[in-house]
Amino acid sequence: MEEKIEIEGQNMDIVEAEFLTIKQSTVKAIEAGTAEMQQICALSVDTEKAEITQGAIGFVKSNELNMNQCISGISMGEKTDVNFSLCPIAIGRQEVELKRSASGIVIGNNVEVKNSASMIVIGNNIQGNVTTLFDWKSALAVTAVAGGIYGLLRLFLKK
Repeated sequence: MEEKIEIEGQNMDIVEAEFLTIKQSTVKAIEAGTAEMQQICALSVDTEKAEITQGAIGFVKSNELNMNQCISGISMGEKTDVNFSLCPIAIGRQEVELKRSASGIVIGNNVEVKNSASMIVIGNNIQGNVTTLFDWKSALAVTAVAGGIYGLLRLFLKK
């Protein structure tokens, strides 16, 4: 793995580096110790520390993840910060911080949400103001109705 790589305006398959700075590029896979990324499109990112600004990423895994103005499919980390972004699944082993963002599912030990929206938030300690689609009561009701409809359809479709 190379020590330090700086990339700008490239289309690449796989990038491996200890320290990576990448701008205005598309990459299939990134593996780095520390990565600073601006205006990138990547399929997968695996780093120790990632700072991503204005990126579109399919899957991000990082010990310390900070995303600003990004779109990401799945974002995982020990500490995950999502700011002004869209992230269907945000997972933080220790901490998730969601600021002015939208997310489908947020999971973390400590979850701090500021002016954000999410379908489901799961955590030991949840702080902040979040707009959720389901609380535990409505999630239970929706699950029961969906199970009942599924059971009826199975009965009618057997004949």
